[in-house]
Amino acid sequence: MTVSSTRVPLTQVHDLIAPGCALPFRVLDAEGRLLLAAGQTVVDVRQLRALLERGACVEVEDVRAARQAGTTAQSRTPSARKLTLFDTWEQRTWELDALLKAVGRDSDQAPRIEAFADSHIALVDKQIEAALFVCIRQDDRRFALYGLTHALHTATVVLLCARQLDWTTDRARIAVRAALTMNVSMLELQARMAEQSDPPGKRQLDEIRTHTERSAQMLRHSGVADEEWLQTVLDHHEQPGGGGYPRGTAEIGEMARVLRVADVFMAKISPRALRAPLFPQVAARQLYQDEKGSPIAGALIKSLGVYPPGDFVKLKNGETAVVVQRSAASHAPLVAVLLDGAGRAVHGAPRRDTAEAACAITGPATERAGLPRVLPETVYGLVDS
Repeated sequence: MTVSSTRVPLTQVHDLIAPGCALPFRVLDAEGRLLLAAGQTVVDVRQLRALLERGACVEVEDVRAARQAGTTAQSRTPSARKLTLFDTWEQRTWELDALLKAVGRDSDQAPRIEAFADSHIALVDKQIEAALFVCIRQDDRRFALYGLTHALHTATVVLLCARQLDWTTDRARIAVRAALTMNVSMLELQARMAEQSDPPGKRQLDEIRTHTERSAQMLRHSGVADEEWLQTVLDHHEQPGGGGYPRGTAEIGEMARVLRVADVFMAKISPRALRAPLFPQVAARQLYQDEKGSPIAGALIKSLGVYPPGDFVKLKNGETAVVVQRSAASHAPLVAVLLDGAGRAVHGAPRRDTAEAACAITGPATERAGLPRVLPETVYGLVDS
């Protein structure tokens, strides 16, 4: 793909980049979509390699400004801090990118996917509240990576839902593998659709309606022999009683139903370039109605809570806060305050227990345009990876 004349390939600005150092410019893909914002860090060499393989580039004006400022990789000191849990979440996106690119190309990918799925489960279990925060918050608007982040977030929700349903460990592992690979055949289409303003065209609709079959076929060609995994990928857009695709079958397995519910829920609460995400409470209500109150819908809602980590809420005392930890009472989580009652920023993100009457949640924060971007480190600290 030809790089715009206003951009230069990342390969030509190696002297301005160093793992562990903040970037002096935005990094874009070959379509001009954001991959990394200025100030973000290329965590390690593997991430840098993944960026290069994507044909990453930089705006000419940004390069010129960095050179005029005397910015070089040698002139900057990498951060001395240890990698955090949230750095690891960033790395996972790029590792999944490389992994899914090989599906359908190599015949021995199944063990690698299984290992990645197991490490994803371990990462979620390291700090489940933070994992949900990453899924719900989604502040960075990197639509070029939508297919990857959606797969990771859906896999997290599927895992928690499977546990709520008391599935065995092995069965939950298969469900996570299916979630990570369900859309392997349409990752680029997902990126395009996340930023386009028009409804899907005929060619896109055709690709959508056939993607489950193509994804299952690619996985089989890559060495996946587990029939439940393959069938779950194939059926994750089917609906009980019929009306889904690609076959319109009326009978679908429980695992495919769980994946469909998690997939649809995460899509509804994820931002697009030209539409705001639904509030989790609205998406959950729609899900419960669509599923006619099924145990699967109930399991997903119980897994997240009424106000899941990462959700913005208003408190009875007038403060605006972000949820950081679920509680036994799903409507009364622990929160971190962002704004006081007058709308002024509150430093230090002090915690409030919303089970206390004075700090009770009155509802989601509906006016979100002026709310600050919340880095997970701000509310969870520098949790070791």
